[in-house]
Amino acid sequence: METKKQTAREGKKTRGISAFVVIIVSLALAELFYFYVLGNPANFEGGTRAGHPLDGNLLGTMFKGGFVVPIILTLLFTVIILSVERFFALNKAKGKGNLINFVYDVKAELKKGNISAAEALCAKQKGSVAAIVDAGLKKYKEMETMSIPKEQKIEEIKAEIEEATALELPSMQQNLPIIATISTLGTLMGLFGTVLGMIKSFSALGTAGAVDSVALSVGISEALVNTASGIATGALAIISYSYFSGKIDNMTYAIDEMGFALTQTYAETHNS
Repeated sequence: METKKQTAREGKKTRGISAFVVIIVSLALAELFYFYVLGNPANFEGGTRAGHPLDGNLLGTMFKGGFVVPIILTLLFTVIILSVERFFALNKAKGKGNLINFVYDVKAELKKGNISAAEALCAKQKGSVAAIVDAGLKKYKEMETMSIPKEQKIEEIKAEIEEATALELPSMQQNLPIIATISTLGTLMGLFGTVLGMIKSFSALGTAGAVDSVALSVGISEALVNTASGIATGALAIISYSYFSGKIDNMTYAIDEMGFALTQTYAETHNS
């Protein structure tokens, strides 16, 4: 029971900030950036937002992208903030030292039958992976004092590691589903803005008499800006999700390897 509580406490330490809070903050930042940076009157002819963007002024051009731009910016800022948060959270979950060296050192101590030294390595490494391995080591020592069949002892060790992993894994994966969703949503919002921009462009072409060049340029700007920003947001989210998923996979591989090593060592070194 104490092992489970200790592991649960360790899991709480690695939990990150709420995605809902991040989205709200990102929305506020996006609105401020849209109106006061992109919509700065100095970016437009005549010093007013109603004018054309100055030649080569990307900020003014982005402002003309319309109301979809703050939405895409919200998604972009959300990905950036959550990526930074996951970077620190997963580094903490990994522990202080190199994970490969940690696994190697613990396995070496197991082969020597030095469980106390392996526990000391876990205490030094810290993090979620070390907490799971430590839970398995404690169960390993507990099974040495139990008078039950050997096969049942091995299953008890496996079950302890699986339970500890189940407690820690959600904290490692926290906020990653949000990033994965934005990888698709960002692109879709970009396409949505593109469609709105093209509608304005065709409306300008369909007016009676001469083509409304102002409306046409605004529509094209909205289409292109939203396409570019939406694709960029989606691409960043995909890169972020893939990177952090890879880090989690490496940690779960280490946990699986240690779980196998614990059970294998017990089976080889104990007759009962």
